[in-house]
Amino acid sequence: MQPGEAYVPAAWVAQAATPAAEQWPAGRHAAPEPALAVSVVIPVHNEGENILPCLTRILREVHLPCEVLVVHDTPDDDTVPYVRMKAETDPRVRAVLNTYGRGPAQAIRYGIEHAAAPVAVVTMADGSDDPCQIDDLARLVERGVVVAAASRYMPGGQQVGGPALKRHMSRLAGRTLKRFARIGTRDATNSFKAYSTDFVRQVGIDSRAGFEIGLELTAKARRLRLPVAEIPTIWLDRAFGVSTFKMREWLPAYLRWYRFAYGRRLSLVKLTAKRARLNRRKHQH
Repeated sequence: MQPGEAYVPAAWVAQAATPAAEQWPAGRHAAPEPALAVSVVIPVHNEGENILPCLTRILREVHLPCEVLVVHDTPDDDTVPYVRMKAETDPRVRAVLNTYGRGPAQAIRYGIEHAAAPVAVVTMADGSDDPCQIDDLARLVERGVVVAAASRYMPGGQQVGGPALKRHMSRLAGRTLKRFARIGTRDATNSFKAYSTDFVRQVGIDSRAGFEIGLELTAKARRLRLPVAEIPTIWLDRAFGVSTFKMREWLPAYLRWYRFAYGRRLSLVKLTAKRARLNRRKHQH
């Protein structure tokens, strides 16, 4: 993709190039199985049986053809037996072992990169996100945006509960990025987002720590001048379990991508070169 060149998902190109006879083989009277429309990626760490209500809601509310990838870091994660139990009654659900390294960033990266659908929606296992909105987010990506954000801070959105400092910093980051960087959403830091998997595979994921992937990919979309959209969401603080969010440890990574969003337009070639330079610097230190 060069400067000024439109971004076209590879899946659309492949579909347009496929002869009609191959899309609907001769002699068949029934429609083929619907292709997957969305891969739901859920990073987990010892959620145990708490994962069950989350999965139940997602399977009930998502009406697009989907797969649900529950990504865990270790084979002995206590979430896995419950996911497999759910998978026995609904084959859309799979427990997936992340082999990229421990932590939520690695789990999300593994899930998106192994998603079978053209759209990946990242959502949390704690019930804080509204699964009713997964279809709407996925459809925005189908219509052409590369990132669709569920926004707590746009009109109609709300955040209920959660640490006050984290809430204040997130809102401030969202407002300033929207106003000054024109990033396309008032809630760039929220993890509850849908992505074009073609876009993610082209720009790559550099985050290796916490949940800053949502900000990273939104910032990259902005620097490439690709479309980002948002819908309002009501976020509820988790009703069970313990949050694994580590503000002090992950703040530098958030600040890196916050600063990155403020910059001139990049081509994909220049973005790739910039990533390579930054990663070389990181390895040298």
